[in-house]
Amino acid sequence: MSEKRRDNRGRILRTGESQRPDGRYTYKYIDAAGKQQFVYSWRLEPGDKLPQGKRDGLALREKARQIKRDLEDGINPRGGEITVSELVDKYLRQRPPVRANTTHVRDFVLQVIARSGFGARRIDRIKQSDAKEYIISLQQCGRPDGTGYNRGSVDAVVKVLRPAFKMAVNDDLIRKNPFDFKTSDAVTNNSQTREALTPEQERKYLEFVKQDAHYSKYHDALYILFHTGLRISEFAGLTTADVDMENRKIIVDHQLLREQDGNYYISDTKTVSGRREIPMSDDVYMYFRHLMTNRPTPKIAQIIDGKCGFFYLNEKGMPLTGQDWSNRFRAIWVKFVKVSGAQMPKVTPHVCRHTFCSNMAKGGMNPKALQYIMGHANVSITLDTYTHVGFQDAAVEMRRVVNGN
Repeated sequence: MSEKRRDNRGRILRTGESQRPDGRYTYKYIDAAGKQQFVYSWRLEPGDKLPQGKRDGLALREKARQIKRDLEDGINPRGGEITVSELVDKYLRQRPPVRANTTHVRDFVLQVIARSGFGARRIDRIKQSDAKEYIISLQQCGRPDGTGYNRGSVDAVVKVLRPAFKMAVNDDLIRKNPFDFKTSDAVTNNSQTREALTPEQERKYLEFVKQDAHYSKYHDALYILFHTGLRISEFAGLTTADVDMENRKIIVDHQLLREQDGNYYISDTKTVSGRREIPMSDDVYMYFRHLMTNRPTPKIAQIIDGKCGFFYLNEKGMPLTGQDWSNRFRAIWVKFVKVSGAQMPKVTPHVCRHTFCSNMAKGGMNPKALQYIMGHANVSITLDTYTHVGFQDAAVEMRRVVNGN
């Protein structure tokens, strides 16, 4: 009968176990593909003392038990050795083609993950507590300058990580998805709340723009945005052919966008519900007629994906995009606050849309009609996200219901 193998402490070694002359333990096994594989550890049992100066990790027999369990369950014991960044890249390569603006979001997520040490970690070593700590760190200090990302950016990262790890589970690379929890369990909603302007604030703001020597040329645009609910990319993409003056309606079936490399392109609306026809009030009709009359006519008409006749152009004759408008809105708001000294919420193109929706809801517009005008797929988005109701609004409604008027 052959003598049983032992380690340098006299302990009997099991099948597949051995110890090297330097004291390191080795476990040999055959994977699902029939190939011989090895794992190593400086400790045989969890209670063994780690040799000085050596890196800690699971004891050999802990690793062996995990490997046996994985093999029994059909999981690849070494499949989890790929990094988080490699997993995410593989997941995104398998996604269907998307619009350019969605591609930019995916590129942003890849950059965020790659910048952090989290992206270099093996996927089989990510526990749920690690996943929570990571997204918390994104909100607290995830940016290169040490500041944190807002909730929307954190959600964008999680919306890629969660399905990527689910893919790893489905491929039998790991046993559990560490991102299988509600994001709200780990981070708070620190996104800036959009505040609708009051009718008085809107009136004063538009009057300031109308009277300002430099920014008065944008008054028509601001008025239209405050009174139609158009997304800024939709407004930027409007051409003379999209404004039906005879039937007094705005035809919304596309948006104008610009890639990071500066290329302009026409895209479908944000959602299928975004394709709509918005009726014009008398005031909006008047301002569009003014735009039609005063629209600049460049020497060479810029045609973008078959569209031409845009209302606002920059100094190079190219149409203003959403980002161009955001920059102008920022400059107008800063000057208004400086000149007037008024306490005014920051006015952005989306605040115009938000204000319009809130005003229509307060005015009693049918929610489904308002949903259609806003281009929302679900009426809950219209009511929960974009309407802004305060005490005075509640008081008016209570009096109306109680008094019957």
